[in-house]
Amino acid sequence: MRQREQPTFASVGSVGFDWYRKPTRKEKFLQKMEAVIPWEELVEEIEPYYPKNQGPGRPAWPLKKMLKLYFLQIWYGLSDPKTEEEVYDSYAFQRFVGIDLGREGVPDETTICKFRHLLERHGLAQRLLERVNRYLEKQGLRWSRGTILDATVVRAPVSTKNRKGERDPEMGSTKKGKNWEFGMKVHVGVDAKSKLVHSVVVTPANVHDSQVADQLVRGTEREVYGDRAYMGQEERIRRRAPRARSCIEKRAVRGRRLSEAQRRRNRKWAKIRCRVEHVFGVMKQVFRWGKVRFRGLYKNAQYAMMVIAAVNLYLARNWILQNRSRQRWAA
Repeated sequence: MRQREQPTFASVGSVGFDWYRKPTRKEKFLQKMEAVIPWEELVEEIEPYYPKNQGPGRPAWPLKKMLKLYFLQIWYGLSDPKTEEEVYDSYAFQRFVGIDLGREGVPDETTICKFRHLLERHGLAQRLLERVNRYLEKQGLRWSRGTILDATVVRAPVSTKNRKGERDPEMGSTKKGKNWEFGMKVHVGVDAKSKLVHSVVVTPANVHDSQVADQLVRGTEREVYGDRAYMGQEERIRRRAPRARSCIEKRAVRGRRLSEAQRRRNRKWAKIRCRVEHVFGVMKQVFRWGKVRFRGLYKNAQYAMMVIAAVNLYLARNWILQNRSRQRWAA
C-alpha cells in the first residue's frame, strides 16, 4: 500500500503555530465547493482530449488540478497571469488545488491558457454543463414543470484603441431603458422551483430575447414564464412544449388597457419570474462576470456555459450537503 506523502513546511506554512488564526470566508467557500463539485465525473468528460504523458518532454499537469484552477478563474474573475500569481500568494488556493510549494510549482499562465483553449477547441463546456445537471439530479434535485425565460447583457469594450482599430464585430448593441449597451446576451431557461439553469443560448446583444425563446424550453413543461419581451411568442413555445401553459407577462397596447384580472396575473407570475434574477446575481455579483473575458462570440459562449455550471453548483451547494448529512444519519 502506497504511503501518503508527508507535507512539507511550505504547504503547512504557519498553520499550527498561529494561535489566533481563524478560517477565512475564502477557505470556507473553497472547502464547501470542494465537497460539492463532482470532480471525477468532470475529469472523465475531459480526459479523452487531455494530453497524455508519452515520450520525452515536460509531463502534463494532473487534469484535476487544471480543472480546479479553471474554477478558481470563474469564481474570482481571474485572468491567466493573475491565477498563477494568486495561487502562489494564497495558501487557501494552494490547499484547494492540491499544490505543495515544497515539491512543485504552480502551472504557468501559458499552461492555464492552453487548458482553456482545449475546452474551447472540443466544445466541452456544453457537455460539462449537462454532466453537472445530471449529477444534481442524482443528488435528488428534480426539474419542476415550470421554466422561466430571461436574458442578460454581458458588456464588451466599446473602445477602438486596439490592434485592428475596431470594436468586436461579433458583438451587438441594444437599448436598455435610456442607455445603449454593447456586448452579448446570455439567454437562459431556468427551472421555476429550484432556480437551476437547464438551457443556455448566447447571441449578440442586438438579438431580441424572443428570437430564441423556443430553444430555452425542454419540452416537458406545464408552465412557461417570461416578461413582456416574450409576448407574442406563445405559438413558437407551444410547438416545442405542447402541454405548456403560457405565463408570459401581458402588456397594454394602444387603445386597450390591461384588465384588473390581467394585472393580478402579472403580479402573481412576477413573484415566480423574479427567481431568475438570483442566477444573474450570482453570475454578475458573486462571480464578477459583468464584462466579456475574450474577443469573439464562440469563446465567450463556452465560458458562459462553464459559468452557468458553476452557478448551478453554487445555488445547490447547501442542499447537496444537507442531503448528504440526512443520508448519513439515516444510515
